[in-house]
Amino acid sequence: MTPPVALTVAGSDPSGGAGLQADLKTFFRFGVYGEAVVTLLTVQNTTDVFEIRVLDGEFVGAQLDAVLRDIPPGAVKTGALGSAEIVEAVAARELPNLVVDPVMISKHGAPLIAEEARRALIEKLIPKATLVTPNGPEAFELTGAEDPREAARRLVEMGARAALVKGGHLSFVSPSASQGSQLEGDAVDTLLVDGEFHEFRAARIATPHTHGTGCATAAAITALLARGVPMVTAVERAKRWITEAIRTNPGFGAGQGPVNHFAKASEEAGL
Repeated sequence: MTPPVALTVAGSDPSGGAGLQADLKTFFRFGVYGEAVVTLLTVQNTTDVFEIRVLDGEFVGAQLDAVLRDIPPGAVKTGALGSAEIVEAVAARELPNLVVDPVMISKHGAPLIAEEARRALIEKLIPKATLVTPNGPEAFELTGAEDPREAARRLVEMGARAALVKGGHLSFVSPSASQGSQLEGDAVDTLLVDGEFHEFRAARIATPHTHGTGCATAAAITALLARGVPMVTAVERAKRWITEAIRTNPGFGAGQGPVNHFAKASEEAGL
């Protein structure tokens, strides 16, 4: 059988824990053929981001056109887009089941999107999203709301069909609040779709090895949407998988290491 196809439009993480590398691993784990359009290059490992080079928007658009006309995907995920030009290039294409993961800051605190690109994200890309998946700090940056339900509501008012505000961060303002032993209580993700709120709860896991969790979660949802799984079920299954991926992390690196992309996916994917 021909597998479903999913496309990621994202930056490169040479350490393999986040970005398009994590997306492609996740697509494969969920039985989906993955394509990747590169938006920016980074020099990073588990300890820090040392350099970022954003690609030309026209070149990103050319990559998109090449894959869309030859192997059209059933679902598309965006990650770090880097510039307003790239945001506009993505928004100008018709992309099915578009999952917008508004990556703004790396796990190490490095900015991954220019200031002018945030406005383009709000005005041009979020209105085309089937689902937008910010973490707490990203939701605050986009909406100004510190309550996850209110943030999700405002994102839908911006035009997204659905919004998932991920609860892995304790604070809506500071990404650094999500590290190691500071975590307490459950991690609750809040989804607003078709006018209804759904909450997905999992026990927090005290570990520094959470690099790329946002990328992998959004990629898992994208893969499941490409497989025809309904939105609420896709989010629920992705949540279960990423929790297990964090719990069984391989412990790689001297800093904030990756999750376990080999975590069991058969039940979650419905394979």
